Amino acid sequence: MRANLRPYDHAADFEQVGQFLVRTYRSSGGHINWVQPRWEYMHYHPLIRGVDLRTIGIWEAPRGIVGLVHPEHEMGTAYFEIDPDHGDLKRAMLTHAEQHLSVWHDGMRRLRIYLNEQDDDFQAIAATMGYEPTDERDPMSRFVIPTPFPRILLPRGYRLRSLAEDNDLRKVDRVLWRGFGHGDSPPEDGIADREFMQSAPNFRKDLTVVVEAPDGAFVSFCGMWYEPIHAIAYVEPVATDPDYRAMGLGRAAVLEGIRRCGALGASEAWVGSTMPFYLSFGFRPAYQSRVWRRAWTRGGEPGARGSPAEARGDEPGRRGDEGEARSSA
Repeated sequence: MRANLRPYDHAADFEQVGQFLVRTYRSSGGHINWVQPRWEYMHYHPLIRGVDLRTIGIWEAPRGIVGLVHPEHEMGTAYFEIDPDHGDLKRAMLTHAEQHLSVWHDGMRRLRIYLNEQDDDFQAIAATMGYEPTDERDPMSRFVIPTPFPRILLPRGYRLRSLAEDNDLRKVDRVLWRGFGHGDSPPEDGIADREFMQSAPNFRKDLTVVVEAPDGAFVSFCGMWYEPIHAIAYVEPVATDPDYRAMGLGRAAVLEGIRRCGALGASEAWVGSTMPFYLSFGFRPAYQSRVWRRAWTRGGEPGARGSPAEARGDEPGRRGDEGEARSSA
């Protein structure tokens, strides 16, 4: 069944891509796509403003979307979402990524790609096209939601609340700003970013949990997303004020968000991390993608193998501190 490439149109395609990710959801066996909430979170994080969405490529067959190449929160990186019946698109998708998502730096074209470690076929294709694996990983961990859910403990004077009860954006902004190490006090324009994040179609205030300190401040935060078709919860973002760490507050916020999703029918929760923090209360590593990279000269042809020296060049766009895109509990 032939698939045709076309550019991404956010207004028309955002929801369709989400439906494609739901349709192709799986957690093992070869290539593994993003979960739908990660796609949504990508588009409603403030860092999306630095991404050219026109670089995203969509492959479409008569039954709908069957492939997608896209960055996340920075150019120079590429992720691949593929219908299992269309694995033959991988080489073409990687070529598209080289042509549209790579960046120039120090006189060379550079690209970092994320390939699931269970996808031997795609890794072999990448190797023939001049990519080399790195030690950088993009992991996913899974939590099986127990029934009944165990009691969640907090220090005396602290309490769990959802944003459905109190959505004070200044308190939300402060805990995320401080929790991700940006400084003591957030700038005034941060409120607009919080409003933008909460405008995501499936954002739910009742699933977004904070820990409130005795003085009323929010000191830990857990964003939570619920995907009902596969009954999964997705954790993003998590942050705790550095003055309130090592008190069990982040753990309590995450568990309360998961508990709420479990009450809606979720059987498992996912988080993009293998931090000891998550493993300490029940998350277990499930699968991961490895970063492969390539660098080629200005006249190099996309899809052609570069020299080992080119492939090992230092590149921009290394995924670093993304603010709320990473957990800091």
